[in-house]
Amino acid sequence: MRKRTRARECALKVLYQIDIADQTPEFALEDHWSREPQLSKDIKEFTDLLVSGTIKNLSKIDEVISRYADNWELKRMATIDRNIIRMSVFELLFLDDVPPKVSINEAVELAKKYGDVDSSKFVNGILDKIKKTECKK
Repeated sequence: MRKRTRARECALKVLYQIDIADQTPEFALEDHWSREPQLSKDIKEFTDLLVSGTIKNLSKIDEVISRYADNWELKRMATIDRNIIRMSVFELLFLDDVPPKVSINEAVELAKKYGDVDSSKFVNGILDKIKKTECKK
């Protein structure tokens, strides 16, 4: 598995933990790294960036998602789907070195792996709308 793909997977687990257990990002990251100490520095750094960036910009990210998630409230979305979308929107809006196509593809793959049967379609639909109107890349 590629390093950034692995980092996204780790970040999703941490964001999920923060969301469902109402933990601080610092605690959730420390807890995650205590269970996976063998991961490379590159993976840890990108994971930390995704988690901290998503949390730091959460109000902006949620505002954007709400604008494009027709007939869906954030709190009603599946926790996994919500956090995959949040992380990918962070990449789309704030990381210039990640092409939108890559970010969306990675999000769809995470949704296939961790979500339910229709998660990948749901995630792809929202992210594609956001990419078309919000991304300047």
